Amino acid sequence: MWIADQGDGTYTNPILYTDYSDPDAIRVGEDYFMIASSFCNTPAVPLLHSKDLVNWKVINYIMDQLPFDYYDKPVHGCGTWAPAIRYHEGTYYVFIPMPDEGIMMCKTTDPWGKWSEPAYVRKVVGWIDPCPFWDEDGKAYMVTAFARSRIGFKSMLYMSPIEPDCSGVLDDGQFIYDGHATQPTIEGPKLYKRNGYYYIFAPAGGVKPGWQTVLRSKNIYGPWEEKIVLHQGNSPVNGPHQGAWVDTPDGQDWFLHFQDVGNAGRIVHLQPMHWENDWPVIGVNAVDGCGEPVLRYKKPEVGATYPIDTPEDSDFFEGDRLGLQWQWNANYKREWYELKDGQLLLHAQAADPKTQLCDISNLLLQKWPAPEFSITTCLHLEQMKDGDVAGLVSLGGCYTALAVQKIHGKMSLQQRTGNWTKDDEVRTSLGEWNSDVIYIQMKVEKETYRTFYVGTTEENLQPVGQMVEATPGRWVGVKDGLFAINEQGAAGGSVAADYFVYQEL
Repeated sequence: MWIADQGDGTYTNPILYTDYSDPDAIRVGEDYFMIASSFCNTPAVPLLHSKDLVNWKVINYIMDQLPFDYYDKPVHGCGTWAPAIRYHEGTYYVFIPMPDEGIMMCKTTDPWGKWSEPAYVRKVVGWIDPCPFWDEDGKAYMVTAFARSRIGFKSMLYMSPIEPDCSGVLDDGQFIYDGHATQPTIEGPKLYKRNGYYYIFAPAGGVKPGWQTVLRSKNIYGPWEEKIVLHQGNSPVNGPHQGAWVDTPDGQDWFLHFQDVGNAGRIVHLQPMHWENDWPVIGVNAVDGCGEPVLRYKKPEVGATYPIDTPEDSDFFEGDRLGLQWQWNANYKREWYELKDGQLLLHAQAADPKTQLCDISNLLLQKWPAPEFSITTCLHLEQMKDGDVAGLVSLGGCYTALAVQKIHGKMSLQQRTGNWTKDDEVRTSLGEWNSDVIYIQMKVEKETYRTFYVGTTEENLQPVGQMVEATPGRWVGVKDGLFAINEQGAAGGSVAADYFVYQEL
């Protein structure tokens, strides 16, 4: 859908028009790995891979399930916040903050394979955005920020000595930086060392209007000098911050960060970076060492040319496992679905009829891949039972769905629309449906306007229901997908999907 690689040695930003929020990245040899937050969705914490920093694929997830039973239901805005990934002595480590539970860690020697089950680094409420660091003397540290919503304050950074194997903290640590005066809402710290200086790269100023700050010190506990090194400037890229410094094998420096664009979420940009007087300068058109984002630039020199590629989006359900573009709305159960004979079978799960659709666990979702697109799916309805409701859902702050409902042996169309922060779901009947097959299409225009179309074939689609304007969810962009539930407390039936296809408008 969205292709950043221009095929002529240049790329355009964003490199991913997809909600890979709070990105962190590393290079190991010639391979780049990037992770992102995913809140209450599972599998959790997507892991992406690239050879050139422009073309990325999702290759794995760090956690299959969130390690607490209450995430069996959606807990919007909770779960996995801004993670960090590091490589040390042959092992990959991912630190994952769960603001209501603590700092978790998973590790592996094979990022494509199984990651360890999450273990506490520190069980604590309100600590967020951890980043581990190993110094030349073998000592290890973790820098963190704070969530005011959980602990009562923010704009502070904290340093903790930790076990070198990341199995826990060694002592209580200490506050190392107070950003209230000059760097409000400083968070998302990433810790590095270069030329005898310790560096903390950290966003400040808030998610949408903020900037990228860098702190430096000769002592890991400070005091810290500070400098703003990237801001919006005259570019259209608001809040260019929170991300990762990475280099190429031949020593070029680059910075990955997000931009919050609302409905599509926090999309990912790539900026050139260089050093002046032991300070990083990010972007272009720098004034006093503070740059602004590029919109088009020469690709990183990585010693080879790699194919143009993007994360998966469309799915024809031809494999024996769900594609890595999919996540569920909460901890999932394997019995919710089957992949069989080139179809996805969704088994209708029991749901209280009073529960809003946004709070249903078995919504199968994926992120928006572009600012405008259409989705088309074909659903077979022969196995639906009384009480079943199934269809296509677009989940955001304001959500909407086009569904088929079966009651007393008869099927009808229904649109469900509501807001996740209110108990206000409206269920509008759209007439009978007299076919065992339904084609549903949803168009998203101008990153906002969602309109449904239905038909008995893909060639005779007709508009149906109301256009619904999208709004983002809690810290997340809009996601779209499929669902099947039963609202009569009985064993539900199933629907079979032939495909779920994105197309450009």
